[in-house]
Amino acid sequence: MRRARHKTLNCLPGCPVESTLALIDGKWKGIILYFLMDGTMRFNAIRKRMPQVTQRMLTNQLRELEADGLIIRVVYPEVPPRVEYSLSARGRSLEPIILALKAWGEANLRNVPPVEEAA
Repeated sequence: MRRARHKTLNCLPGCPVESTLALIDGKWKGIILYFLMDGTMRFNAIRKRMPQVTQRMLTNQLRELEADGLIIRVVYPEVPPRVEYSLSARGRSLEPIILALKAWGEANLRNVPPVEEAA
């Protein structure tokens, strides 16, 4: 198992929120976690549901989620190799938070224009 990317989560009051957000920070991590709530997925299945993400970015986000113990990566020794991703117990514990973010977005972002990417 990989070592967590975050050395310590013990800090001043308010830091648990910051530490939690650091675990799911990243443009695609919350979306990846949301999709994996439905069950195990292969890399290409995730990528098809997220056509805006590059292969490299998706790989990096998946690696970080794995390093932080939020997802489990299983490689099957086949040719070509088959790799599947699923939520770990720790990742599954974020489900109420991800669903709350989704509910908040549905309630509050209906008429807000999308944020444009910086060129």
